[in-house]
Amino acid sequence: MGVKSLVSHTFMVTWKDLMELFRNKMGLIMLVLMPIFMMSMAGFIFPSSTSISHVSVALVNQDEGYGNYSASAILIAALEQMNNNTGMMTITNASSLDEVREIIQRGEVDGGIVIASNFTSSLMTGKQGTITIVTDQSNPQMSMVLQIALTEVFEQIGTWVAEQNVQRLPGIDESNSLATVKPYSVQTEGAVSGSFSYFDFMAPGLMAMTVMMSVMTGLPAAISHEREVGTLDGMMVAPINRLAIILGKTLAQTARGLLQGILILTLAVALFGVTIHGNILLIFALLLLGVFSFVGLGVVITSFAKDQETAMMVMMTLMFPMMFLSGVFFPIQQMPWYMQSISNVLPLTYAATALRKVMVSGAGVSMITTELAVLIGFGVVMTAIAVPVFKRAITR
Repeated sequence: MGVKSLVSHTFMVTWKDLMELFRNKMGLIMLVLMPIFMMSMAGFIFPSSTSISHVSVALVNQDEGYGNYSASAILIAALEQMNNNTGMMTITNASSLDEVREIIQRGEVDGGIVIASNFTSSLMTGKQGTITIVTDQSNPQMSMVLQIALTEVFEQIGTWVAEQNVQRLPGIDESNSLATVKPYSVQTEGAVSGSFSYFDFMAPGLMAMTVMMSVMTGLPAAISHEREVGTLDGMMVAPINRLAIILGKTLAQTARGLLQGILILTLAVALFGVTIHGNILLIFALLLLGVFSFVGLGVVITSFAKDQETAMMVMMTLMFPMMFLSGVFFPIQQMPWYMQSISNVLPLTYAATALRKVMVSGAGVSMITTELAVLIGFGVVMTAIAVPVFKRAITR
């Protein structure tokens, strides 16, 4: 065979494959969408600055005052004025430190501020007033950012208070220069006792992500590939109920996803020292529920795809946004608001959040009702769509 013939045949095969690509409309669309999604996620997921915005914070004012004077009222007024200018927080009121811890575990707020009961009296007697910042250790990055931001805010407010001649207040001990120049003592504690690492934050998200990827990448091989090589036709002519085919493949992918999720959990505990604070049975139930949620979606996509390659492209196009936007690697609160809106409609967000609450914060069923409702609802809807779609796909 001459060089000319080799080149000619090479271009003929290339042209044939390209024509098949252009005839496959779904594959062509995914070919364009995947790099767009990838660049969009990488370009917009990270905040443009290190500041935070509209972070939900619970405020507890236990200050008893000093006569008719309340230093905490001045602090809160300055905090609200600064917050109105910056939009840094969404402040809600709470009654106690225990309530703050509870609502942080539920995921209703990202942190808390507690003003001590002797705040005013301490300042009036020449001592520093104590402010406690309560953080969510299940999200170390956000916890650190919130701690740094609030500490800086209180230092700025304290400087402003000092500039207003705090030392001239009645009864103050002017010999105590520390309380005059730096009136506030800011402390930090976690909603849950114990020390936590960044891997404690990542491990639950990695479990949820692995379950999703295992199910959604396994289904194209389980359905599209078998349809291409003809083994699916063999099952179709066998005396087997078609619903049993769907259930069998679903059960196989469920076992595969659970196995990988349990493996990651075991490695996280054995090798990286992750401590499980919640119920282990609830964690397994959440893994099973996560598999149930993603199996239906995977079956629907695979049923619409013409071949395994197209199914894989569609799966990857959907998985990448969920991996980046679901809070597996990066705190959702630090993303731009429009990315946070997208995160709120992704099922992986709720699976990762529920696992994180149980594993790190020790949450019970009552604290993850929203996540459970979303995962169950999504799974039921996608399964209801998947069954008729799959039946129609295997008969065409």
